[in-house]
Amino acid sequence: MIAGGSKRIILGVTGGIAAYKSPDLVRRLIERGADVQVVMTAAAQNFVTPTTFQAVSGRAVRTNLWDPAAEAAMGHIELARWATHVLIAPASADFIARIAYGLADDLLATLCLATTAPIMLAPAMNRVMWENAATQANVATLRERGMRLLGPATGEQACGETGAGRMLEPREIADSLEAASAAHGVLAGLRVMVTAGPTRERIDPVRFISNRSSGKMGYAVAAAAREAGAEVTLVSGPVSLTTPYGVRRIDVESAREMHAAVHEALNGTHVLIAAAAVADYMPAAIAGQKIKKTQDNLELELTRAPDVLASVTALPKHPFAVGFAAETEKIEEHARIKLEKKRLDMIAANRVGEGLAFDCDDNALTVLWPGGSRQLGPKPKDDLARELVVLIAERYRQKNKT
Repeated sequence: MIAGGSKRIILGVTGGIAAYKSPDLVRRLIERGADVQVVMTAAAQNFVTPTTFQAVSGRAVRTNLWDPAAEAAMGHIELARWATHVLIAPASADFIARIAYGLADDLLATLCLATTAPIMLAPAMNRVMWENAATQANVATLRERGMRLLGPATGEQACGETGAGRMLEPREIADSLEAASAAHGVLAGLRVMVTAGPTRERIDPVRFISNRSSGKMGYAVAAAAREAGAEVTLVSGPVSLTTPYGVRRIDVESAREMHAAVHEALNGTHVLIAAAAVADYMPAAIAGQKIKKTQDNLELELTRAPDVLASVTALPKHPFAVGFAAETEKIEEHARIKLEKKRLDMIAANRVGEGLAFDCDDNALTVLWPGGSRQLGPKPKDDLARELVVLIAERYRQKNKT
């Protein structure tokens, strides 16, 4: 049998120049208490030798599905069962395509089919290859199956071009896996509802008022809550994002629709995480026909939109409530006011504006609750969401002790 500790990682290394970073990744994973078994594809061995990985991991590297010594006892199955996590770094366009199609033509691809451990991939390829429709379709397929992508980062590439496709740095990858491990199971047995994205408030049949929310933070929170063992319902405004694996999604458009959907699905919910950017105001009346451009000025009367979160916390019995506050100034001061006014259990505040939070892959949060606070990030939204979920679980358990 293969020995190992509580965090046992198969590190798959595929063919690409970014493979030179992977020995450093092994070292960083081991520093965090992991046992690491490296599995290399044939292409990867053109960039880094198995000897290098054996030296840093302390384990013989596996390279061949047809190794007579290892496979005499069905070693690839044993290895697949041994792993608590599978991490592919770098993950080439070719390897992403092969596992999207379920191929088992080498040891690493076979392990991905044979394991029940969570799989993470750190893509690394030329920016045009990353943006290619075929690659994006394969990535969407893997996400739908519950695999997580770490990156890619944007920057200068080995080919001399600049764009998305760089593998994340080893420290960032190791931090991501550590965050995922910390969040594992902390919400087991709980029902969590997450709201995400913007709302659209119609002016006429073709126009609406909205905001810049991409939904990325809310979707990351929904995915992290599901990873943490919760049964998750995601109430989403209009976004172009893939539903996280294992999450029930309810699509809405307006603040009124989100209000109705949240209350309809609220029964049995233990935790509500309101990450949606719900409109504060909406047109008092919606024109039945497209408004024509017939005058220099147009006056539009607005009225207050339903406050979804406040309507939940006003109920006699309501779930543990976590709000979000997007602010351009006095972040903590404004968030504290919202925390108290809406009678929330926690609030996660972040600074927004040009190049901050909205439409970005990174974020930072100031998390507040009665009598305490914590700073999270800046870091990728997926990792930030996992840290937030761990903190929510801590506060939820603390409140429900009494």
